[in-house]
Amino acid sequence: MEQYVAAVEETVSFFQRELPWTPDVCLMLGTGLGGVAQAMDVAWKAGYGDIPNFPVSTSPDHAGKLLVGKIGNAKVALFQGRFHFYEGYRTRELTFPIRVMAGLGAKVLIGCNATGGLNLGFSSGDLMLITDHINLIPDNPLRGSNIDRWGPRFPDLSKAYSITLRKKIVQVAGNLGMALREGIFVAVPGPSLETPAETRFLRMIGADAVAMSLVPEVIVAVHAGMEVLGISVIANVNDPDNFQPILIEDVIAQAHKAEHRLERLLVNFLINAHSSVG
Repeated sequence: MEQYVAAVEETVSFFQRELPWTPDVCLMLGTGLGGVAQAMDVAWKAGYGDIPNFPVSTSPDHAGKLLVGKIGNAKVALFQGRFHFYEGYRTRELTFPIRVMAGLGAKVLIGCNATGGLNLGFSSGDLMLITDHINLIPDNPLRGSNIDRWGPRFPDLSKAYSITLRKKIVQVAGNLGMALREGIFVAVPGPSLETPAETRFLRMIGADAVAMSLVPEVIVAVHAGMEVLGISVIANVNDPDNFQPILIEDVIAQAHKAEHRLERLLVNFLINAHSSVG
């Protein structure tokens, strides 16, 4: 743990030297969603491999780049690609960037991912606002010694996803005439995709969408006192009683199709709700 703390502090110091200002918002994008960066006025960028102590993303369609800039007046650190438990990282390692951003002073995490739909009322390409989550990844980034200056030993997750930010983005979506589903997200370890029986089980426990990401980052963000907003792109919907093969190439393709609408929603949210996220 001492080595981890030292690595976080070293990377925080690196960013304090390199960045023109401290980001207010940490925006983390997942599979097929990297194009949101086109809306940003970029002031600084680097590959993950060029940042001290950062993990390296090995997932398909994850660019592995950090861009720091502005969307409207919001100061944003945009992660093009994230890290996953299935890549071999412990959850403490894969959440390292969030811990560093919290150390810099970022106040908000907006996490986006491409997911499989479990709610049969959803359609491919829908955007789902995450209201709560279920964590089935067999590790917790807070396991081990707690660093009290980073956050409490037992953080409360009863309102992990900010009600204030959720209301704001629902209002923005309404003003844009954009449909925004709401639901519960479940994180699984991967990398194998769900069987029909597993899909049926995930629906039974109350999940509306499933993927292999996001929840560890949310846990660390809440521990650090950040507000959290989560949005899932529903890449496919599979009925366990009429199951179809799931191909990662199809998931990426469907995420790309929804990317423009996600970009439009996030840009308008950051511009119009900056007082809530800065």
